[in-house]
Amino acid sequence: MFYYLFQYLGELDFPGWRLFQYISFRSGLSVLFALIISAIYGKKVIAWLQKKQIGETIRDLGLEGQYAKKGTPTMGGIIIIMSIVIPTLLFAKIGNIYIILMLITTLWMGIIGFLDDYIKVFRKNKDGLKGRFKIIGQVGLGLIVGMVLYFSDTAVIREQRVIENSNQTELVDKNTITVVNEDFKSTKTTIPFVKHNEFDYADILWFLGQDKYKWAWLVFVFAVIIIVTAVSNGANMTDGLDGLATGTSAIIVITLALLAYFSGNVIISNYLNIMYLPHTGELAVFASAFIGATIGFLWYNSFPAQVFMGDTGSLTLGGIIAVFAIIIRKELLIPILCGIFFVENLSVMLQVGYFKYTKRKYGEGRRIFKMAPLHHHYQKLGIPEPKIVTRFWIVAIILAVITIITLKIR
Repeated sequence: MFYYLFQYLGELDFPGWRLFQYISFRSGLSVLFALIISAIYGKKVIAWLQKKQIGETIRDLGLEGQYAKKGTPTMGGIIIIMSIVIPTLLFAKIGNIYIILMLITTLWMGIIGFLDDYIKVFRKNKDGLKGRFKIIGQVGLGLIVGMVLYFSDTAVIREQRVIENSNQTELVDKNTITVVNEDFKSTKTTIPFVKHNEFDYADILWFLGQDKYKWAWLVFVFAVIIIVTAVSNGANMTDGLDGLATGTSAIIVITLALLAYFSGNVIISNYLNIMYLPHTGELAVFASAFIGATIGFLWYNSFPAQVFMGDTGSLTLGGIIAVFAIIIRKELLIPILCGIFFVENLSVMLQVGYFKYTKRKYGEGRRIFKMAPLHHHYQKLGIPEPKIVTRFWIVAIILAVITIITLKIR
């Protein structure tokens, strides 16, 4: 909004209007406003949730300090969503296709999470929204994102193409080289640790010959659906300790913000030899709002938490991270960057799978971990909750650094 306002004021020679042309300046304002909204207005939202008695219900899991959380306001993800959407509307280029997709993702996943929390809190149904409806919502978002990225004329990759022209005259015989910037639709993405680090989803359909490019969008959209579903569920699984999902998500999006800025800058992308994706630099403004929102929310969500984000927040965070990574063609880095989410998800699948297998084979179910997801395993070992959270954050930082250096390790 302000970008367009100051663009208009620029025509009137308004002093300082050029500041709003810089992504770095608008990103800084986005962080500040998100922090202010989440920290100041977040307190009012928490008070309202307490007044309405929207508190957490506790199942007996035998965990230390578990009952101290009973009655803590939940659905605090409303604070995060509000703190992301408002600064983005104020400081980003709203006409940017990628910003539009991120806003749709935020509100779409927020609604799914809100319905889940609403059923748990107000309908007193601890199971919440039925799993199939969550999956339908996640698949629907994946379809929208995948189709828009493939068919939108503005979602493109730009590459330099070298044209060699031969000019011959009676006096001189010379070759001239012309470098042309070409925008084109592609299903290419970044694959880590490979010399020519680009992978085309069309290659999966190699058996179709040249027709593979015609049908590549089917593979791409399917991949988007899988990634959105997996990452949003992973974030949901991680949201079990005070500040764990919030802090981990902030670390992940700081990394994605850097990658988006690199990919959207023609000089930096050329230096790093990565895809140049026009207009993705604008995502840094959205990411800044996300970072400010999660850090501000962490003020109240850190141990001992005064509010929980609920599925309203966790599904939204996971959905945003997944779509953001897909937009900047870095989704194959997710197993590294979102390693915490990945391991939390994996621990649940291994636990359930092994329990069912041993029950069929031995008549009695056995477990790999003392409890799943993984963070509860460490709680069962007697490690204090704040220490578990801090150590997970440290691991998330290490994974973020590894993700960045994969740009050069090939």
